[in-house]
Amino acid sequence: MKTNLTEGLYPFHLTPEQEDRASRLHENSILIDLLFQGPLSPQAIPEQISENIREACEPYRDEPMVYSGMPSKIIHDMAARGELPAFKEEWYRSGITAGNRQLDISDIEGLVTSMGEIQRQFDANDWLVKVLKAEDIRAAKSSNKKAGIVTAQETDGLGKNLALLDALYHFGLRVLQLTYNNQNYIASGCAEQANGGVSNFGARFIRRMNELGIIVDTSHCGKQTTLDACRLSTAPVIASHTGVEALFGHMRCKSDEELQAIAGTGGVIGVFAMPWFVYQDPNETTIEHVLDHIDYVVRLVGVDHVGIGTDWPMSDVEWSLVYFKEHIAPRIGFAKGDGPSTETVKGLEKYSYFINFTRGLVARGYSDEDVQKIMGGNWLRVFEQVWG
Repeated sequence: MKTNLTEGLYPFHLTPEQEDRASRLHENSILIDLLFQGPLSPQAIPEQISENIREACEPYRDEPMVYSGMPSKIIHDMAARGELPAFKEEWYRSGITAGNRQLDISDIEGLVTSMGEIQRQFDANDWLVKVLKAEDIRAAKSSNKKAGIVTAQETDGLGKNLALLDALYHFGLRVLQLTYNNQNYIASGCAEQANGGVSNFGARFIRRMNELGIIVDTSHCGKQTTLDACRLSTAPVIASHTGVEALFGHMRCKSDEELQAIAGTGGVIGVFAMPWFVYQDPNETTIEHVLDHIDYVVRLVGVDHVGIGTDWPMSDVEWSLVYFKEHIAPRIGFAKGDGPSTETVKGLEKYSYFINFTRGLVARGYSDEDVQKIMGGNWLRVFEQVWG
């Protein structure tokens, strides 16, 4: 199944020669989205299925956290049973070689459940392989398969039990974010007033991550936490999905000092495609605004330290996203009304439109080599260094 190169093309006004070049680069390169909530999106899920999911979830409406999380679980369950062909179709149309499969480590119950859900994805789809080392991604590309990288965005469920970190590594965990917005045993998140940085336990935690070969992710971390992590880690540090504070002053964006510190470790900054975090009007955010953030990071720290971690759109249904914004987002550190919700970046409404990144980089004059680095090569370099 080849990438769909006609649907959803953003009007970059490329010449025929540039379109051919972008198509070739997209088809032949290893493409990595390190915060891949796909492959589905609300636009890729039939309306009748969305309504069926609503009916199934309705009995749990008085349990907000359960109600909010059920639709995506149902979607992945349907995909594993082969009831959502779009799950595979959208991934292949996107051209993305490798994307993360996300563990929930908010608590032990969530951890066990999500481990089962993730493993089921690998077991149910012979075209999807679990990544344990960088070579698995290269092998997936050469055999026309897709690669799933097991990652997590929080550590709360681990408490202070480092043995659980070892166990998760053996399950396949390869990228771990130190904290999600708020304070935990390890460090301060980006929504914390104190900006407290990494704790003594956090320093031991990072050391064990380095020893195991789990990449340190600072995306939702506070400024001092990011700087501390870069100082403490002996391996490259990343931000899998973030933006540039100088372009849009949101708590989820990184300062120049943080971006330079991450690059100084040999790490990579993944730029996200979340319309509330990259531009002032989420209803008018386009892929051009996302590319502006990429350009800025390239100018600041060099093309070797930039990647993509879209984090949007979700594999979810629209009514569930509205509910999440109103009832759940404020509970996990987001200001009232401050995304995520139903808006999407124009040019990335579906993951099958992922070629617009490649086309946009071509439009902005990047060389073939630099396009390949940004679209996946830089992530792969870090993976090879940390995982072997």
